[in-house]
Amino acid sequence: MQGRIHSLESFGTVDGPGTRFVVFVQGCPMRCAYCHNPDTWEMSGGTLMEPSYIIEQYERNSPFYANGGGITVTGGEPLMQVDFLIELFTLAKEKNIHTCIDSSGIAYNPENTALVSKMDRLMELTDLVMLDIKHIDPDKHKELVKQPNENILKFVAYLEEKNVDMWIRHVVVPGYTDDDKYLFDLGYFIGQFSNLKALDVLPYHTMGENKYEKLGLEYPLKGVPPMDKTILIDKKQVILDGIRKRRAEMQNK
Repeated sequence: MQGRIHSLESFGTVDGPGTRFVVFVQGCPMRCAYCHNPDTWEMSGGTLMEPSYIIEQYERNSPFYANGGGITVTGGEPLMQVDFLIELFTLAKEKNIHTCIDSSGIAYNPENTALVSKMDRLMELTDLVMLDIKHIDPDKHKELVKQPNENILKFVAYLEEKNVDMWIRHVVVPGYTDDDKYLFDLGYFIGQFSNLKALDVLPYHTMGENKYEKLGLEYPLKGVPPMDKTILIDKKQVILDGIRKRRAEMQNK
């Protein structure tokens, strides 16, 4: 089994708990307007790598990952390569390595029983899923990333069913994902899940713009300013308010 890999990073500090060995896979069906890795979109690109090779690279610096770190697979979209992840995480668990997937959830399809069976096996080997919810509103989600969010939201419930710890990530983009109504709705939705362990609210930045130019692509959000980090604090509070309301209602039932 080989995976299509875009790149490897030895010392990731924002990709899960502790210091992480980060595997960037190649291939993604999403077309997020603010994506800063458009070079990971192509499904047939990347470098073919064996799971054993990746574990070997991890072990070269294993002391750095000892205090709560591990392996994070991001992308691209990791769940487009489920078979590869199963083999990689099987090897990781044999060595007691903490495993994390950073995903949009777009690959999940509850009607595909063969896929769900593989997902079930993968979740048994996964300690944490960092799930990027791009937008809670179905129509605005499709406008923003060119894909529906129906199965993504079902994937959240699936993670709870499988008792996999979940961190929710949400990028706040001025004029696109910063509306307080939808931020509150996002919080209200995720507030029902007992496996929610953290919320990362991230500011939109323009660091990917140069990459688009080099690839000959038009940058979709040209002219949109970076998110003001002082405003970001208030935006996160709106999501937290939604979480609290949902949990208060559940307690009062």
